[in-house]
This record gives sequence, C-alpha cells and structure tokens, in this order.
Amino acid sequence: MEKQKSDEFYSRLREELLKSSEWPGTYLYKFIIPSDTEKIDQIGTIFDNTGAVIESRKSKNGKYTSLSVTVHLESPDQVIEKYIEVGKVEGVISL
Repeated sequence: MEKQKSDEFYSRLREELLKSSEWPGTYLYKFIIPSDTEKIDQIGTIFDNTGAVIESRKSKNGKYTSLSVTVHLESPDQVIEKYIEVGKVEGVISL
C-alpha cells in the first residue's frame, strides 16, 4: 500500500517537474530533520559531489533543523532519486 502511494506521488511529481521546469535545471529541496549531526551529515553525503549548496537553520528551541539544498540536476528523475535517498534517513520530513 505505502509503495503504491509513493509511486503515485513520484509519478505526479515527475509530471509537474516536466511541465513547470526546464531541464537540466536547478532544484530546491527543503527538509526538516531532528537536530542530529549524524542525520545532517547523512543528507550532506547524499548530495556530495553534486555541487549542491546546503543551508541549515535551527528551530527556535534547537530541536529541529531545516535544510535547504539547491542543486543543479539533469532531469526530474534525478530529483526523485534524491528524494528517495533522503527518505531513507530516519525522521526526515520533505517539504
């Protein structure tokens, strides 16, 4: 059930990206994660060697960190691949 839901979500996302953006192009990811250095590093590793610019900001109480990742990608499929990789990091919320 969950796999089918995510397949539908990514299929819709792919269609939207094809319509709304030019490829290759720049994409902005936004994530909210628990303020855990290990988790932040895991996401950094996913975007290693991509030329991504990663900005982080802690929440007021310091419990969560928001990450904005700006990266140049070749296609909507690459955007989705990164979402899937980041989705494997426990506690990440993709916006």
